[in-house]
Amino acid sequence: MTPMLPVLLVAAIGLAPVAPAPAAPATGGAPGAPGVDQQYLPADKSGLLTSRTRGSRVWATVQREGGLGEIFYPTIGGPSARSLTFVVTARGGPAKAAVRTEQLDGLRFRQTFDGSGWRLTADYTTDPARSTVLVDLSFAAPWGYDLFAVYDPALGNSRAGDSGRTAGGALVATDGAVSSALAGSFTATSSGFAGVSDGLTDLRDGRMDWRYSSATPGNLVQTAALRGRHTTLALGFAGSPAEALATARRSLRDGFRAVARSYAYGWQRYLAGLSAPPRVLRGAAQRQLYRTSAMILAASEDKTHPGAYVAAPASPWAFGSDDPSGPYHLVWSRDLYQVATGLIAAGDRAGAHRALNFLFGVQQKADGSFPQNSQVDGTPVWGGLQLDEVALPIVLAYQLGRADSWPGVKRAADFLVAYPGAPFTPQERWENQSGYSPNTIATAIAGLVCAASFARTHGDLASSRRYLATADSWRARVKSWTVTTNGPYSAKPYFLRLTKDGNPDAGTTYSIGDGGPVDVDQRRVVDPGFLDLVRLGILPPSDPDVVNSLAVVDAQLGVATRRGFFWHRASFDGFGEQLDGSQWEFDEPPGSLVSRGRAWPLLSGERGEYEIAAGDLRAASARLAAMTRTTGPGGMLPEQVWDHTPPAGQGRFEPGTPTFSATPLAWTHAQYLRLARDLAEGRVVEQPAVVAGRYLGR
Repeated sequence: MTPMLPVLLVAAIGLAPVAPAPAAPATGGAPGAPGVDQQYLPADKSGLLTSRTRGSRVWATVQREGGLGEIFYPTIGGPSARSLTFVVTARGGPAKAAVRTEQLDGLRFRQTFDGSGWRLTADYTTDPARSTVLVDLSFAAPWGYDLFAVYDPALGNSRAGDSGRTAGGALVATDGAVSSALAGSFTATSSGFAGVSDGLTDLRDGRMDWRYSSATPGNLVQTAALRGRHTTLALGFAGSPAEALATARRSLRDGFRAVARSYAYGWQRYLAGLSAPPRVLRGAAQRQLYRTSAMILAASEDKTHPGAYVAAPASPWAFGSDDPSGPYHLVWSRDLYQVATGLIAAGDRAGAHRALNFLFGVQQKADGSFPQNSQVDGTPVWGGLQLDEVALPIVLAYQLGRADSWPGVKRAADFLVAYPGAPFTPQERWENQSGYSPNTIATAIAGLVCAASFARTHGDLASSRRYLATADSWRARVKSWTVTTNGPYSAKPYFLRLTKDGNPDAGTTYSIGDGGPVDVDQRRVVDPGFLDLVRLGILPPSDPDVVNSLAVVDAQLGVATRRGFFWHRASFDGFGEQLDGSQWEFDEPPGSLVSRGRAWPLLSGERGEYEIAAGDLRAASARLAAMTRTTGPGGMLPEQVWDHTPPAGQGRFEPGTPTFSATPLAWTHAQYLRLARDLAEGRVVEQPAVVAGRYLGR
């Protein structure tokens, strides 16, 4: 159960500044088209719901402020609804409430809204038999209080272009090939335009005066006055309004309790098929988060395109303005590797195999590289090239023992060896810099050594020798490219985030990006990415430059909080909220310094893996505990947590608690699973034996 947060119920909609109420009839077609376009909701979700069945192609997010946020259909690659939330009115206006979220059996969630003299309980589930979201509402309030549902569709991953009407006592909406239907026991319905003729505008005086029967295409918002003190809502999706309405009504006929039991049973079966939770997990919170993390990874997979696991079901900051939705709803080669290794740790090897199949399915046939990211159907989106995203699929193929992947492995390894200037990468793992990155070089070395193993198995000794010679050469030179001996942070050598010129003792400058400073000496920019050299078996944990670099990143990037010790991802990072709490923007000019990246819990997991390699299981256990304490409401792990520079004048942001970044982030949950399994085994399970055998003599 999570702490109660004082909110206004209607705040979950994120309503734009409201225009004056139109002088229009209360019935007929809604005025004010197309209405106000609004961003997707804040990215710090309190839950993610979807059934284990592939026949139900709907996902729903739970909003921290109350109600449901984005609802995805027919794939997890893009929303078809912006929100479904609730408004309680009394005595002339909306009533205030405090909201708490709790996770029930499986990936099922309940929210309780407590107001002055009233309480609303909302239980959420999806229907395993069809693409329906069900909400069971219990409303305890004295006479004079009324309850309304406000639904904001974004059908077909577009917030504009939705048309709606009342049909058979329900609210139907459509946009092209996607339709929805909100059904339940209603006393009144209305379809209007956001910010002009929608329900939130109407309900500002506490009454539902408008009953518009239809709305032409635009930024549609639909409103229903709910009958009685206990009711069930069904939001169904299909290809046509008639099919969507039939879908919703069939779910209502089955009943909430029966549907919720079937939903929970599906997740119980999934958990029962995994490896037993490690005994090293301490207390109920860690055991619950372990199970939740496994389910979050499984829920992040698309049901039409097996193996397509998205980064997060959220759109943080400026990405919330994307229409269609933005990059977190895409599949990234790097994130997919992290997800797959988390699945392996949890015992879901079948899911990891599907991820690998997806990766080699999207591999670029022309040169053997992989897209920077792709839609869930495999269509490439951004055009960047990151050498770690080429190398990691090879490592995953080795970990899974997939001899059949040799053709794809060979194309990827040949690309790494032949790429001009390699291991210089056009982009490293944080997406915004090119250069000689110790993290990227580590993955490339591991990929080539794993590829050499495949080559030997398939009798291609020439390729094996070529891959190993290249890997050995890069290992021999990685420090000369990335370890400075005259940097300002230590008299001893330490790893840099990257170098632009392969000369770490040169004062070469570059712009940090994401609104960070410009003309920064590369010797002043560090990150913990060099730890992959240890995690992947390329350098021993006792390497003096690694050990000294740990002290440097602790001093430069470390954040000590009551919940644990965390790290920023890199020096001068600007990828996060602005200093006043407003969102990070795409167009923040270089050197503006208006935004600040906060600490990343997944880096605690990476540090824990290093500590396991170094034999310090106690320290690694403390990292797992710290990650556990970063969960937000509903048990979701975030991308970032607050440091000691929270938004000015806003005191509720405790260091070590989730920011407004993408939550749940699949990578963070995968890292949690991996660290827990590593602790149980007393070793870094992900480490390729063939790499450690070559370079560490294991």
